Amino acid sequence: MESTGPNGPDDSSLKPVSSLRLQFEKMNKSKDGPIAVNPTPARNQSPSPNPPPPVPDTRPTRSVNVPPENGRPPKPKETLNTSGLPSVQIANPSPLSPKPVKPPSVLIEPPQSPPKPRPISTLQSETNAYLVADPSKSPNTPITSPRSFKIPSRPNTPILEPGRSPRLAATSQPPSPPPPRRSAELKRDREARASPPIPPPINRAEKPANRLSRLIENAPKLELTPQISEQRSPFNSPPNSASSPETEEPPVLPSRPVRLPAQKAAQRTSAIPKGFEPPPVHHTIATIRRDHETNGSVRTPITAHPVDERPALPVRPQTIMDPTSIRIPANLSMKPPPRPPRLAVTTASETIDNPVSPQQKRVVSTPTTQFIPPPSRTHGRSMTVDRGPERAQAEFYDSPRRPGPSDVDLRTSDSPHATSTGQVEIVNQYPDSTKINRRPPFIKQGVHEISTKYDTRIFDVCGQYVCTTGHLTRVWSLLDGELLMSLAHGEGIKATAVAFKPTSDVQEEGTRIWIGNNIGEIIEADITSQSTIETKTNAHSRYELVKIFRHYNEMWTLDEGGTLHVWGPDSDGAPNLSLNPHQTYRLPKGHTFSMVVGEDLWHAAGKEIRIFTPTAGGRNQLQVLMRPLVAEGAGEVTSGTLLKSQPGKVFLGHSDGKVSIYSQKDMTCLSVLNVSSYKINSLAGVGNDIWAAFNTGRICVYDVTESPWVIKKDWQAHNNPAIKIIADPASFYKLDRLQVITLGADNTLKSWDGLLQEDFLENEMKYLDTQYCKFEDIKLLAMTWNAGASTPNSLRYSDSDAKFMQNLLQSSDSPDIFIFGFQELVDLEDKTATAKRFFKPKKKDASDQERMSHQYRDWRDFLVRCLDDYMPGDHLYHLLQTATLVGLFTCIFVKSSLRDRIRNLSNTEIKRGMGGLHGNKGAIIVRFMVDDTSLCFINCHLAAGQSGANQRHNDIAAIMESALLPAERDPSVRIDSYTGGGDGTMVLDHELCLLNGDLNYRIDTMSRDTVVIAVKQNNLAKLLERDQLLVARRRNPAFKLRAFDEMPIEFAPTYKYDVGTDNYDTSEKKRSPAWCDRLLHRGFGRIQQFEYRRHEVRVSDHRPVTGQFKFTVKSISPKKRTLAWADCQQRFENLKGKEANADKLHYLTRVIGYDVETSKQLIQERAARKSIA
Repeated sequence: MESTGPNGPDDSSLKPVSSLRLQFEKMNKSKDGPIAVNPTPARNQSPSPNPPPPVPDTRPTRSVNVPPENGRPPKPKETLNTSGLPSVQIANPSPLSPKPVKPPSVLIEPPQSPPKPRPISTLQSETNAYLVADPSKSPNTPITSPRSFKIPSRPNTPILEPGRSPRLAATSQPPSPPPPRRSAELKRDREARASPPIPPPINRAEKPANRLSRLIENAPKLELTPQISEQRSPFNSPPNSASSPETEEPPVLPSRPVRLPAQKAAQRTSAIPKGFEPPPVHHTIATIRRDHETNGSVRTPITAHPVDERPALPVRPQTIMDPTSIRIPANLSMKPPPRPPRLAVTTASETIDNPVSPQQKRVVSTPTTQFIPPPSRTHGRSMTVDRGPERAQAEFYDSPRRPGPSDVDLRTSDSPHATSTGQVEIVNQYPDSTKINRRPPFIKQGVHEISTKYDTRIFDVCGQYVCTTGHLTRVWSLLDGELLMSLAHGEGIKATAVAFKPTSDVQEEGTRIWIGNNIGEIIEADITSQSTIETKTNAHSRYELVKIFRHYNEMWTLDEGGTLHVWGPDSDGAPNLSLNPHQTYRLPKGHTFSMVVGEDLWHAAGKEIRIFTPTAGGRNQLQVLMRPLVAEGAGEVTSGTLLKSQPGKVFLGHSDGKVSIYSQKDMTCLSVLNVSSYKINSLAGVGNDIWAAFNTGRICVYDVTESPWVIKKDWQAHNNPAIKIIADPASFYKLDRLQVITLGADNTLKSWDGLLQEDFLENEMKYLDTQYCKFEDIKLLAMTWNAGASTPNSLRYSDSDAKFMQNLLQSSDSPDIFIFGFQELVDLEDKTATAKRFFKPKKKDASDQERMSHQYRDWRDFLVRCLDDYMPGDHLYHLLQTATLVGLFTCIFVKSSLRDRIRNLSNTEIKRGMGGLHGNKGAIIVRFMVDDTSLCFINCHLAAGQSGANQRHNDIAAIMESALLPAERDPSVRIDSYTGGGDGTMVLDHELCLLNGDLNYRIDTMSRDTVVIAVKQNNLAKLLERDQLLVARRRNPAFKLRAFDEMPIEFAPTYKYDVGTDNYDTSEKKRSPAWCDRLLHRGFGRIQQFEYRRHEVRVSDHRPVTGQFKFTVKSISPKKRTLAWADCQQRFENLKGKEANADKLHYLTRVIGYDVETSKQLIQERAARKSIA
C-alpha cells in the first residue's frame, strides 16, 4: 500500500526504516501506562520494492525483536536507552502523525489476524517481571514495562494482574498463528545470562529479512511442546531478499514436533550454545496456551498436570543376579536322584549364558528381591498393582513382546476385555444324562471316610498323607485313617493356606508342609517328627495368605493384598523359609481363584482372569496379557483344572454352573458350556474325565470327548456342599492307585476311586453282552387314562364309548404284556371321601380283595372280561399285578407263555400330596424281571395347575430318587440285570422303564383362545414348542425325565374337555388345553415304540392315550459270562498299567521337575524294589 502523504492517517510520522529491528523498537518509545488493546480491522498486505543489498553485521546479535500486535498499525519510532539503566523505558504509543513521508524502501505490514483475547500477564510492579518463554506462543498484546526483560533460571507461577480475571474471552474467528518472536528472545536471554545485560548498539543497516530468516532456521530446534497443526506465518520476509533462504514462499512457522523416542531426543542439535538449557515453561502457562491454540478462546481450568508427553525413558538394564546369591537347584552331587536344571529354575549359568536383551522392555517394573515394592507411577506398574477389575487405559497398550521361551505376544483388543466373542462357541445344550451311573466310586484300598472333627475348608494331599487346616492343622493317613499330627495355631490365628513342600529327594515327598495363616506368617512343619521346623514371621506384612502353590521345586505364596512371593530352591534344592523370597511381585486384589498352568499363573478376580509369569530370577515379563480375559455369559470364576488328554486347554468353572475352555497357547476362549444350574465349587482333571464338585454336595464326572459332554457319574458325595476336590498326582507313584479326595462342608474327607473300576467292568460287560446273552423281543401295549371318577358302566351310555375297549384290544395284535394305568378312579374333589381315606387306618392283614375299594374292583373285573371276550382263544392272559393309591390304579396282564419267565415281582407307592402325606398325587411303581432283564412301570399323577411346573419337577425327582424297592444282593446280578450302578431299589436302576400317567404339564405363555385356534388349525408344532415337559427336557439339566424318550406327538391335546362333548373347557375356569396324558420310556436303544395315539372317549374330561412298544429282553449263559468277566478283568488291568505309567511320568516331570530319562529310571527302580519286596 502506497503512502498518500507525509504523515499517516493517525497523524503519525511515517519514515523509511533500514531494518526490521528499528520498526519494532519504535513501539518502546511511549509513556508508562497500562497496556492498550485497540484492535483494528485487518488490512491487505501490499508488496514492497526490492531492498538494497544487506550490510554485514559484525556485532553479536542480542537485540530484542518485538513484533507488532496482530492487526495493529506499527508504533512510532523509539530510541533505545544505552545509558546503563537496568531497563528500557517504554511509554504508551503516541498518536500517529498525519504528515506524509517519502516511500520507504521496505514497508513492513503487520500480521493479519482477528483480535486476540487478553492473556494472563505478569504483575507490573517494582520487582522484575518474569517473561515466560514459550517458542510456540507469543502474547496477543505488547507488554510494556519500565524495566528490561529478564528470563529467570527457574519458572515461577505467574501472578494475575489486579482487577483481571484468568477467564479467556471467546472470539468469533480462529486465532492467527503466532509470529516467530520467541526464538530470538530465548536466544537473547541465553546469551545475556553469560554477559552483562547491556544492550549493544543497533545495526540499522542490517536488513530485517536477514535476521528473520536466521530466527526461522533456529526456531524449530527450540520447540519442546507437542505439535498441534502446521501453519504458515503471514509475517513474510520481503520478496527477493538475498539473505532469505526462501524468496518465493513465506517461511514456515515452527511447528510442535511429534513425541520423539528417547534415543533421538538425546541427539537433537540446536543453535543455542551447548552450555545453556532451554528455559522451562511453567505447566499452568503451557496448559492455557495449548488449550487456547487448539480450542480457540474456550475457557479451560488450570491443571497441575503437564500437558506434554514426556519422552520415553531409557530402558532399565536387566538385573543380573550375583552368582554367589543365586539359589541353585538340586545339587547334582547331593542326594539321589539328581534334579536336572529346568527353564523355570534360575541358575547362575542360565543367567549369564542367556542374558535378556536390554532392548526388551517390561510391561511392569522389575520385581524386588527383598521387600514388597511400593506402588509406582509408571504406566506398566499401574497395570498390575491394585487395579482390581478396572479397565486399563488405552495409552498403556503399545507394549513390546514378552520375552521368554514361549515368546508369546502381548495380546490386545479394542474391546474392554480381551475376549474373542467372534470365535467363542456357546453351547446351551446341557450334558447328556442318559448314561449316568449313580453308584458311589468307593476306593478298594485304604480308608474311605475321615471325619476331621473341626471346622476346616482347606486341605492338600500327597500320597498316603492328607492335611487339613483351619484353627488346627491335622494330618491323617489315608491307608488306615490314623491321625499323625495335630498343631494348634493359637487364639485368633487361623491357617488359610496349606501345601506340601518339595524336597531334594523324591522319596521324601509328602513329609513337609507349608502353612500360611491370617497374620501373614508361613510355617513349615515336619509330619514324621510332628514338629514345626521353621516360621517366617511377617512374611506377607500381616496380610492373610490366600493360596500356596507348588511349582516344581519352587513355592509361590499369595496374600489377599496381591503380594506374590517366589521362593526358589536353596543349595539343597528345596525352598527355605530361613532365607528371603527370591522375587516379589504385585498382583491385583480381589482374588477368587488361581491355578498354575505350565509356567504361568492364572489369576481370577471375579469374572476377570489375568495371566502372569512369575520366576525366581525375575527375568521374564510378569504380565502376559494387557487386558483381563472374561468368558462371555459366564459368572465368577470359582475353579479350574487341566486335562492330560487335552493338552493346551484350560477348563474354568463358574458360579452359575458354566465351564469355559481357554487355549493355553493364545489365551482365547474356545467355548462356554452349560454344565449345571448349580454353583461349581471345584474342578479336577482325573485321567480323561473332569470331576466337578457342586454346592449341592453332589459330584459329577464328565466325559469331555463327546459334544455335548456326557455325564458318566453323578452321586451324593456329601450331605453339605462339596467344597474342594483334588486328584492326587502322587498317588500312583506312592500308592499304586489313583485316588481323588473331596472335602465337604460337613467336615468330612472322602476318598474315591479315580479309575472308576466298577463302572469300567460294568460297561465292558454290557458292551460284550452279545458274547454271553441271547435276546428276544416282546410286544407291549400301554394305556394311560384319567377316568375322572367314571365307572365301567359309564361307557354304556354311548356307542362309541362302549366299543372303546373292544376296539383297543382287537387292534393290539395280541401283545405279550398289557399295562393299564388309571388316574382319578375316585372323586378327588369329594372332601368327605378324601378325609375318610386320609384318616381311616388300613387293615394290616387284609387281603387285596378286602383292601381294594369297589371302584378298583369294578375296573379290574371289567378288564378281565374284556380280555376273555375280545382276545383270540389261543392267547391266554394272566393278571400279574394290581396296585392302587387314592385314585391311581395299575393293572398288568401277561401272556401265559411269558408268565413262567417272570420273577422278582414287587411294587411300591410314593405319596406326593400334602407334602408327601396324602396319595391324591403320587405314583405306583411295579417292577419285575423277564429272564435276566429288569422292567419297571410307573403310573403317576403329578401336581396340577398352570403354574405348578416346578412342583411337578419336584414330584418327578422324588419318584425317580426314592429307594423303596427291594435291593438285589448279588453283585453279578446287579451288573447283569440293572444299570447305572444301581441295585434295583430305584426306578432308574432298571434296564427298561415305562412311565405313564396324568403328568399335568401345560402349555406356557399362550392364552386359551390362542391354543384352541391352533388346535383347530392343526398347528400342533406351535403348541409343542411351549409344552412345559419338552421345554424342561431341553433347558433344565436337573430334570429327571431328560433320560426318557417320547415318540413325537401328532394328536390334539387330551385335556380339558367338557364331559360328554368334544368341546374344550367352557366352564367358569376355562382351562387351556394341554397334553397332560403322556407315555415316556427309557431303554438304551432296547425299546421301540410303534404307536402313540389318543382315543375318543367322552365320559371324562381327559382322553385316553395308548402306545405299542417292543421290548428287547435277554437271557444269560453262565459259562460264557464267566469267560467274558475274565476278559473284562484283564482289560482293566491293562488300562490300569497304562494309566499308572502315564501318571507316574507326569508326576515326576510336571510336578517334581525331573527330565524324562531320569523319571523313567526312577520308575524302573521303584518297580524293581517293589517286585523284590
